[in-house]
Amino acid sequence: MKNIGEKIFSTVIKLLTLFSLLILIFIVIFIFKESFIFFREVPILKFITGRTWNPLGDPNKLSIFPIILGTIYVSLIGILIALPIGVGSAIVLSNYTGERFKRYVRGIIDILAGIPSVVYGFIGLLVLVKFFEVRFSFPSGESVLAGGILISIMILPYIISTCSESMEKVYKEYYQYSSALGVSKSYMIRKIVIPESRRAILAGVVLALGRGMGETMAVMMVIGNAPIMPKLLKKCQTIPSLIALEMGMAEVGSLHYHGLFASGFILMIILLLINIILYFIRKSIDV
Repeated sequence: MKNIGEKIFSTVIKLLTLFSLLILIFIVIFIFKESFIFFREVPILKFITGRTWNPLGDPNKLSIFPIILGTIYVSLIGILIALPIGVGSAIVLSNYTGERFKRYVRGIIDILAGIPSVVYGFIGLLVLVKFFEVRFSFPSGESVLAGGILISIMILPYIISTCSESMEKVYKEYYQYSSALGVSKSYMIRKIVIPESRRAILAGVVLALGRGMGETMAVMMVIGNAPIMPKLLKKCQTIPSLIALEMGMAEVGSLHYHGLFASGFILMIILLLINIILYFIRKSIDV
C-alpha cells in the first residue's frame, strides 16, 4: 500500500512538472510567433539598435534601444542599492539575532514580498518622486534613480530570504569549531560564512534581477515613461512599462501590436543571456 501511494505521488509530481514546462514552452512559442510577424517587416538588429519609438510613423521608426537601456539601467541601480543592504541584513539575521526576533523579522520580510506592486508605485509617486521635486528642486522627480530606488525596496525580500537561510546553515555548522579555536565571530563571518554563501548570494541576485527587469506597474508610475536615452536624473521607459501602456491601444494585428510582442521577446532574450552569464559565473565559483 505504501509503495502504491509513493508511485501515485511521484506520478502526480512528474505530471505537474511536465504541465509547468508545457505552459512555459507555450508562452515562448506564442510570443515568438507574434514577434516573427514583426521581424519580417523590421530587421531585428535595426529594432534593437535604433533610437526612435514612434508607432504612428513608418516601420523604420519602431526601435527600442533606449528602452532596453532603460530596463537594464533601472534594474542595475536597484541591484546595486539592494545587494549590500540585503546581504548585510541577512548577516545580521543569521548570525546576531535570536530565534524569536528572527521569526518576527522574517514574517515582516514575507509581508513586504507580498505587497502589490501598485501599492509600492503609489507610495513611490507620492513620497519618492515628491521628495526629489521638493528637496532637490528637480523639474520632475520621475527619473531612473526613482525607479532604481523603488526596485531596490521591492527586491530586498528576495535577497534577504535567499541569503539568510544559507548563511544560517553555514553559521550553525562552523560556530562550535570557530569558538573552540578562539576565532571571533566577525572573523568567522568574513572568512567562512560569506565565502560559503556565495552561491546563495548569486541566486538572490538572479531572482532579484529577474523581478526587477520584469516589474511593470510600480516602475511605470515613477520613471516618467519617455522613450529617450536614459540618464540617472532624467525620465526613461522600460520594456514592461512600454507593453503595459500601449498594448491596450494597439490595433490587434497591426505592426505596432506585433512590435510590442517583439519587445517582450527581446526582454526574454536579455533575461536568458543574463541567467546564462550568471550560471557560468556560479560554475567558476564552484571550481
